[in-house]
Amino acid sequence: MNVLNYIENIPEGYSEGFYEGVKYGITKSVFNNSKSFKIYAKELQGTNFISLNFYITAKKEFLKPCEMTEQKVIAFLKHIKFK
Repeated sequence: MNVLNYIENIPEGYSEGFYEGVKYGITKSVFNNSKSFKIYAKELQGTNFISLNFYITAKKEFLKPCEMTEQKVIAFLKHIKFK
């Protein structure tokens, strides 16, 4: 599964999910006819967060994490669980 598939599994708007046993509030915004996405997830009882932008162009897809590693973002996207 590629990054876009993981992003598409997250509901648009606000949702809550669990990552590594911790509950997160997640906001997903979709722009430009589903060609760009913004995801912000905040640990509800802590300080950890995930923030990213994802862009689809005619030639390529771009994952742009905000102030964190790509690996951290991808791990979150792969393992977030919704109830």
